[in-house]
Amino acid sequence: MTKSANAPVRHATMRERNLAVVLEHVARHQPVTRARLAELTGFTKTTVSNLVSLLEGAGLVRDGAPVREGERGRPGVGVSVHGDGAAGLGLEVNVDYLAACVLDLAKQVRYRHVVSSDNRGREPGAVLAALSALAGEAIAAAAGQGLTVAGAAVALPGLLDRENGVVRHAPNLGWTDVPVTGAPGLATALPAEYDNEANLAALGELWFGGGARFGDFVHVSGEIGIGAGIVVDGRVFRGAHGFAGELGHLVADPSGPACSCGGRGCLEQIAGQEAMLRAAGLPVTRPAAGPEGSVGSLVDRLSGGDAAALDAVARAGRALGGALASAVNLIDPDTIVLGGVFSSLAAWIRPPLEGVLAEGPGSLRRGVPPVEVSGLAEGAAVLGAAGLVVERVIADPALLL
Repeated sequence: MTKSANAPVRHATMRERNLAVVLEHVARHQPVTRARLAELTGFTKTTVSNLVSLLEGAGLVRDGAPVREGERGRPGVGVSVHGDGAAGLGLEVNVDYLAACVLDLAKQVRYRHVVSSDNRGREPGAVLAALSALAGEAIAAAAGQGLTVAGAAVALPGLLDRENGVVRHAPNLGWTDVPVTGAPGLATALPAEYDNEANLAALGELWFGGGARFGDFVHVSGEIGIGAGIVVDGRVFRGAHGFAGELGHLVADPSGPACSCGGRGCLEQIAGQEAMLRAAGLPVTRPAAGPEGSVGSLVDRLSGGDAAALDAVARAGRALGGALASAVNLIDPDTIVLGGVFSSLAAWIRPPLEGVLAEGPGSLRRGVPPVEVSGLAEGAAVLGAAGLVVERVIADPALLL
């Protein structure tokens, strides 16, 4: 009796796994015929046809143009991921802006919106309520395109207790032990998960930038704060408590200025966005005109050869190079990727960074990792958040059946 009662559960579990295997291969090899899917999965052609029918019924895949696989035989019908069905919602809270991004299952951006907002010292509930309103606008925009948002992921700065959904410490926001899973109008509207913005930026680089050719890499997110996402074997390295990657709070100058984290001389007090603006003699506006607002003024000064701006960015590059030299000796990455505002400042910040880097770990590992520039810039974290939802759907399509 017990065996009979458990049999449907086992059957359902096997079907869910098989659906995930087929959908993953469709996403990886699309457009792909059912015959080729049978070869790739090891399933029978009948099983593949049945699974594809279930995925079609859920709006996850669809038939397309004929595909010829091999030199002989007739072309077969190509199966592809359905870009007009399910979608993922990425959201981001940063010090000076909120952002939303909708990504369809074919990993095409269907909606993106950034709202300038000075969130520093603002009541957390007000920030999360504004984020929920932004999420509602994104969901409505997606629905207007015939998309159904399957879930959301939220990028947050600072130390995040993902298991309990609590921001333990976000010094640049002034948040300590702030619960985020109860964001009004968000958690109740659709499934949501939360992660550190630097980690999601690294995943954005992995999935949508150059990460596939970077091997194990450190993605450095330059904003008002500085974070690092560490990717090892295609996964984010989080550390024992999920707090790995706080590059901005490595001490760059023990006698330097006080930091909002409670320390002194942290890297972001030299190489953070506002630190560079101050050193260049530029005003720090709150909020900037979007995440690139004041940085655009700094780029203009640099392009014009302004001495103060050049000195400020060179100093930031040397400090960043020193911090990354220690990181290279510690974790031995294949590549370092400059993201966030560092991508727009790369022409000026990379040379001094690479100079210091060459003096540090080069003699130990006989060469330093190349320093690449992200093409995603400030959009990496929110894109990675949306991509996380899409990856979850592909890994478990039964959630939508």
